Parts: sequence; C-alpha cells; structure tokens
Amino acid sequence: MSILIKGGRIITAADDYVGDVYVEGERITLIGASLDDVQADTTIDASGKYVLPGCVDPHTHLDMPFGGTVTIDDVESGQIAAAFGGTTCHVDFVIQPQGATFAAALDEWKGKAAGKQVIDMGYHMAVTDLREGGTLEELASLPDQGVTSYKLFMAYKGALMVDDETLFRTMQVAAETGALVMVHAENGDAIDVLVKEALAAGNTEPKYHALTRPPETEGEATNRAIQLARVAGASLYVVHVSCEEAVHPIAVAREKGWDVWGETCTQYLFVDYTFLERPDFEGAKYVYTPPPRDKANQEVLWNAVRTDVLSAISTDHCAFLWDGQKTLGKDDFSKIPNGGPGLENRLHMIHEFGVRAGRITLNRMVELLCTNPAKLFGLYPRKGTIAVGSDADLVVFDPERRHTIKASEHHSKIDYNLYEGTEVTGTPETVLLRGHVLVEDGRLAAKPGIGQFVERARFGDTLAPGTE
Repeated sequence: MSILIKGGRIITAADDYVGDVYVEGERITLIGASLDDVQADTTIDASGKYVLPGCVDPHTHLDMPFGGTVTIDDVESGQIAAAFGGTTCHVDFVIQPQGATFAAALDEWKGKAAGKQVIDMGYHMAVTDLREGGTLEELASLPDQGVTSYKLFMAYKGALMVDDETLFRTMQVAAETGALVMVHAENGDAIDVLVKEALAAGNTEPKYHALTRPPETEGEATNRAIQLARVAGASLYVVHVSCEEAVHPIAVAREKGWDVWGETCTQYLFVDYTFLERPDFEGAKYVYTPPPRDKANQEVLWNAVRTDVLSAISTDHCAFLWDGQKTLGKDDFSKIPNGGPGLENRLHMIHEFGVRAGRITLNRMVELLCTNPAKLFGLYPRKGTIAVGSDADLVVFDPERRHTIKASEHHSKIDYNLYEGTEVTGTPETVLLRGHVLVEDGRLAAKPGIGQFVERARFGDTLAPGTE
C-alpha cells in the first residue's frame, strides 16, 4: 500500500515548507517539493493544509483503578479519542499494585490493551512498592523490555505515594540503567494534614481540593526531587507542572545545565481555580492533581513552554464520569476521583490559543506536542517527526476549519469536556498511523488492533524504525 500526500505545508520542529510526502508500507520513503513522477495507490490532496507529524502524548491513564473506581476510558475508547485529535502514539502508566512484581504489573496492563489498540503505545512503570513487591534488580531489567521510564508519586499518601528512600533508590537504578525518572511532585505529607483539617472543619466542597494543595507544596516537592536526582545522577522529568512555584526550580536547574525537564498539561493553560467554585457540584469536573491554580499562573506556563523551561505539553488524560464517579465525593472532596479528560482536544487548543494567538510558532507547537515527547521518551526519530525512514504517522490538518468543542461530539466515554463551548479554528482532517488511514472524513477508518506496543529506547538514545 502506498500513499502520496501532495501539496501540503509540511511542519516539523525545524522545517516549514510546501511539498509532497510519499509513504510505502509503514514508512515515509520520499519527501520532495514535487513528486509528480511517483505512482501511488492513494493520493491525498493536502493543498492549503498543514502536514504534521502524528502527536505523541507522554502522559495518559487508560483503564486505571483509582479512588475506588476505574477510569471510564479503556484503551479502545481513549485511543479512538486520541486518533481524532491527531495523536498517534502515547505512553501510558503501569501502576504497580502493592505486593505485585513489576513483571506481573506489566503483564496486567498489556492484557488490558490486547486487541483494543487503535494507535501505538508504550508504558512507563509507576513504582509504588519496593518492599513487598518489585525489587531493585527487577526494576533495573525493565529498560531491556522497552520500558525506559520510572514514575514516582510524591503525593497521594496512603495510596500511591512513596517515601524519599524509595524515590532515591529508584533514581539510583535509573542512573545505572539509562531510564528517565518521572515525578508527580507534591508534598503528600503536608497535603494529608491540610485535607484532614479541612474535613474536620466541615469544608467538603470541591474547591477545597485546591485549597488543601497550595502551590507551595508543589514547589517544595519539585525542588526536592531535583536535588535528589542531582545526588543520584539521574535524569528527571517533572510531570504536570501547574504553577510558578514549580516552574522556578526547573528553570534554575536548566540554567545550570542539569538533566531536568518538565511538562505542563493543556488544562493548566486554560482552567483556573474559579472553575472549582462552580455551584451544584460542577466544580468536581475540575478536580485533578495538581489542582487548577490562580489564573496568573497561565501566562507563566505559556512563557515556560515558549522558552523551553517546560519542554512538552501532555494531557494527563484520566477520565472519570461526572455523574456516577466524581459523585463518590459529593459530601467529601477528598473522595472525588482525581482526573480529567483531554486526549482529543490538545492539538485543537494549543493551535488556537498558542499558535493563532501568537504565543508560540507552528514549529514550537510541533516540538511541544510531537518531537520533544518522542525524544524524551525514546521514540525519536521513529515517531515525532516527518523524515525519510520514520513511521508514517501523519496528520493532515485543516487550519481554517472552525468548530465548537462539545462533549456530545467527542469520542471519549466521558460525560463532559473541560473545554466545553470553546470556539477553535483548525482540526485534523486525515490521520495516518504507520501508513494506515486511521481517521478520514470524520470517521474512524481502521479497526481496533491496528495499534502496536512500542519498545522504547533508553533516555537519550534514538529508536530505529520497526519491522513491518
């Protein structure tokens, strides 16, 4: 099967030109100003459109147990939503159950995806138990299996949170094995005290989710993780940065040339604390962690992604129904499942309010949504760019098509949308995964099972093309 994409404006992290892209099998085999002599089975006219690399989302949670329930999106529904939003690869989190080995946890998560994959995916390993479950030796073996990043929670005391010894020992293993350490940076001990005090005072509404997780707790934990990683000699990636207090220590570390990177998520650029104050429990829709911050932080974050203090924008897609799951915390904000949707609308929102608003360039958008996530997580140049030899993960994007984001029209199983009613210009029109048409004319054009597990390279290494 061969496909010729003609006359599109090809955008990568470094390039911006009009040309043709020729796909044979699952790879890009030719790129040129005009490939008129090439014969293809299918031709896609991309005149007046952008041709982008398939987006890479490095931070998602599909089919994940949390807070006495399970995220509403499984691998199939979550990845369908991703495909319609121009995301063709993501890295999901394996959450090690207490007492379980890492091998058992990885097998469980692979089993959840079997036969359901619509796009390509990899896994991070979330380390929760080094005493009764996995061992340091087993942890060290994961990069040989293509799992080249370890995630640690410094929050959620009594559930996912690890102590500093576990954090530091994991960092030491990562330094030895070439893995990247990811941290959810909040001071879980302090937050636990604040939550108990709020509940004892009868403060149960959703807004107290934010008021008991002040930005200082995120800033302190971010700095602590950076310093511990420095001692261990590990490379560090701080997930879902939400506020100036956390941006600052990352900026200092990067100015010093330390191996520290950070991401923010789409929602932190748009949703602020006041959303949590909405009446009739609607504020629960915006209960995720870290919480929405004061609006002043949004321009801090935009500046950080523009200047590469933060190097990626993910979604942290962790979808729970407002009616039936979030309502578990109707009378106690601490029982509201933490998480929000976002897989489908990241490209829409960043194109509209980043590129069209003049905050970032098209090249920087591709860098933030495609290239940097691929480089940081061992997927580049197989993923994250448009180059000869790379996977033919491609998005033909119509930059002029206007539409309104509506929960009723998205492909997640969630019953609301964080960006409900937002007017945007620009949308994916055709999406290819390894040369297979995934989305075309507003419909899913491929069946679940087409997606693959990708064994990722170690941090800093490149990933060669796969075999068909």
